[in-house]
Amino acid sequence: MKVELVPVEALLPHEEVVEHRVDNLEKMTLRWRAYTKPLLVDRKTGTILDGHHRTSVAKRLDLMCLPCVLVDYLDDDKITLSVWPNSGRESLEKEEVVEAALSGNLFGPKTSRHLLSDHLPPISVPLDRLKQPAIE
Repeated sequence: MKVELVPVEALLPHEEVVEHRVDNLEKMTLRWRAYTKPLLVDRKTGTILDGHHRTSVAKRLDLMCLPCVLVDYLDDDKITLSVWPNSGRESLEKEEVVEAALSGNLFGPKTSRHLLSDHLPPISVPLDRLKQPAIE
């Protein structure tokens, strides 16, 4: 999987975040001084599939870009979608995820679960690099 740097403003959430999880992740990110897992993002729309909390941390830290694995979400059968237990939903379609991102009408935290996320490569991209534009 290729990891690319993507401008933070190009990333669209489809779920809300849990603020205390963002707080904890921010502390860990500052301790590591790097991002250690890429986001999973739809190439066509910028919809964040996995990485909402990491994106919230980036905004707090005024980062300009984030490491992402870009996928063709709607056309890639390797990316499977399910719902988290206690999400209040029985099922979810990929088109609903993209619509939520494009409309800004977000799902609650931990609604969608994208199984490719479990196989994203470990990385270490320094925060100093992420404070620079995606393309230098």
